[in-house]
Amino acid sequence: MAEREFRMDEQMFCFQCEQAAGCTACTGAAGVCGKSAETAAAQDRLTGALIAFAGQLIAAGRGPAPEQARLLMQGLFTTITNVNFDPAAVDALTRRVHDASPGTGPDYDMQALWREPDADRRSLKCFVLFSLRGMAAYNYHARVLGRIDPELDRFFCTALQAVGDPGQTTDALWQLVQATGEASYRCMELLDAANTGAFGDPEPVQVPLTIEKGPFIVISGHDLYDAQQLLEQTAGRGVNVYTHSEMLPAHGYPELKRRYPHLKGNFGTAWQNQQREFEDIPAPILFTTNCIMPLRASYADRVFTTSVVAYPGVPHIDEGRDFSPVIEKALELGGYAQDTLLPGLNGGSTVTTGFARTAVLQHADEIVQAVRDGKLRHFFLVGGCDGTRPSRRYYTEFARLTPPDTILLTLACGKFRLNDLPLGTVPGTGLPRILDVGQCNDAYSAIRIALALADAFGCGVNDLPLSLVLCWFEQKAVCILIALLALGIRNIRLGPTLPPFLSPGVVRTLQERYGLKPIATPEADLQAILGG
Repeated sequence: MAEREFRMDEQMFCFQCEQAAGCTACTGAAGVCGKSAETAAAQDRLTGALIAFAGQLIAAGRGPAPEQARLLMQGLFTTITNVNFDPAAVDALTRRVHDASPGTGPDYDMQALWREPDADRRSLKCFVLFSLRGMAAYNYHARVLGRIDPELDRFFCTALQAVGDPGQTTDALWQLVQATGEASYRCMELLDAANTGAFGDPEPVQVPLTIEKGPFIVISGHDLYDAQQLLEQTAGRGVNVYTHSEMLPAHGYPELKRRYPHLKGNFGTAWQNQQREFEDIPAPILFTTNCIMPLRASYADRVFTTSVVAYPGVPHIDEGRDFSPVIEKALELGGYAQDTLLPGLNGGSTVTTGFARTAVLQHADEIVQAVRDGKLRHFFLVGGCDGTRPSRRYYTEFARLTPPDTILLTLACGKFRLNDLPLGTVPGTGLPRILDVGQCNDAYSAIRIALALADAFGCGVNDLPLSLVLCWFEQKAVCILIALLALGIRNIRLGPTLPPFLSPGVVRTLQERYGLKPIATPEADLQAILGG
């Protein structure tokens, strides 16, 4: 975490993700993520256009029309880490924003934000902006499934305008942080309604990590609509489909799992391992959202993108979602000659998912009784966005060290650090010790579980035997953090590092108001949480 700003001799300035160079910012010819300085500049231009666009909509005295709102979400989503590496595609989107703008005037210059002399004001504005990027992803997915909230659309405009307003005071920005957190929770709620409305409430399911012989496709990302479209088009074609990383929870949705028996299992682990896991893969990979990494030659000719994802030279499937080229590539490559196990990080051959709020709360009475009987001592929410930093091994070791009378809720791609550990069930109960709640946006489900348990025990969420031990990487994790803080959730442990865009002053305030703290060691943190 560092207090610094853009300098004229730097080729780019980006500090929105956890892997920012030196835990401060990426400033050279390319970011640690592989994004070029050219792409970073294009994303800054797009963001500046979106801020001006939002201000013009407010000046016109109206909220965005549905197509304008969709464009706003698409633009913000495009700037999330590991979504779009193609500066030409980003610039084309900027031109679309200009064409859709209701007024005239210059775009916002992002250097005004990067060079903001007041570290706390810049920090709070970045906290809001990066949260809006994550929120836009959730809003975009919900919108694809027909769920729209005009009030949320207007909030995006209001918040973006505030980011570009040099007159915002520190106090006003703290109020905006609270409002953004509340809106973030509503975005997650909107997407939950969209996903469950379209595909049913998730149900617990065991997912094999063995790839059956024959043609197959790997689908990566978060977009369940894209998964459904691919499954529909591959039905009866002799091509199996395997999820990757954040798409794993698709197996829990009954309208996907039951209707499409060729949704066979999961390929590999979290996003940061893809360059190794995709080496010489005899199948195409479809990226529907983040995280795509710079491609390696052994599989570059079998990668496809769709939706907001773009990578130079990679075939892009447009909004018609005709996945015929992907299917033809699968048939051409032929898949593995024999069944092939790709074990989890801890050697497991299967993982489970589908423990969203409905599935868990069906056993609420059993859970409450286990706590009252002394059989179940504590809950941990251990999850979030995974990444490359070696210190992330903390989360595996933390899970290993948790006592047998505790339950681990997990979500997002951070789950792969622990979801194949053989932790079994809580002794004296039938309760599994690892409950995969779902994707990163399913933090909403975890919150609903916590609220229901608090109601059952007649206490507040902060009084529950529940501890949040979270890992963050990109802007969806930022919007989850801001939502948790807005809900008043205290004593969150966050790692592997604190966000570089948070100034020392803002961190101090977050520690004082919410008890936010960085992770230490698994042993020390467990001792602090459980005592004894």
